[in-house]
Amino acid sequence: MKPVVFAGPSIHGLPADFACGLDVRPPAARGDILRAAGEGRTVIGLIDGYFNSTPSVWHKEILFALQAGCSLFGAASMGALRAAECSAFGMVGVGAIFEDYQAGKRLSDADVAVSHAPAELGYCPLSLALVDVEATLSAALQRHFICESIHDQLLNAATGLHFTRRTWSKVLSDAGLSENDRARFMESLPVFEQSVKRQDAEMLLRKLKENFEPEIYDGHNSWKLQNTLFLKSLEKDVLGR
Repeated sequence: MKPVVFAGPSIHGLPADFACGLDVRPPAARGDILRAAGEGRTVIGLIDGYFNSTPSVWHKEILFALQAGCSLFGAASMGALRAAECSAFGMVGVGAIFEDYQAGKRLSDADVAVSHAPAELGYCPLSLALVDVEATLSAALQRHFICESIHDQLLNAATGLHFTRRTWSKVLSDAGLSENDRARFMESLPVFEQSVKRQDAEMLLRKLKENFEPEIYDGHNSWKLQNTLFLKSLEKDVLGR
């Protein structure tokens, strides 16, 4: 069977054939990992997941899939968060964002959160992830498109915005830049704009596509899944048992 990958805004803009050979599904919500494991899928990748208006992927269903023998990978967004939280149980994290969460350099899930369009519009991001703003401003500073004081102003403005309102237009406005400076920044943006989320998502897709070999994890005997009433209820709803 093809590896299953749950993804949306983090892979928007990638070539259409980039995920060829993979079963790409919408961002994961509660029960989707459990469902994939129940289908007999043995390789599951988690990139994007719902968390605001829709219940998020449970840690318990990840543990369920791992105990069932699935190789489970996470990157970029919800996948990086869950991989950092479940790495001790065998979930494999991929990419820089996962490494930052794993090392404690990042603590907030809001750093990777974005608003996005529906499936009909390809889950196009409608706001900016803070991780991508940080990378873009760092690149702009290093390449001398902005000075250090402007970098700090923009970063402070971006950090202060709720993820649903974080756009370049709003960041530039809240930072107090002049109209000319805002126009100059937006003209140059395509030259230095970065997306760490997309880079990490690409890395995970590539890992699953190219000469894939399931990760061998020998730590399952060190823990035992506690099948709580909540998990049993989810199993009944999702798997009908």
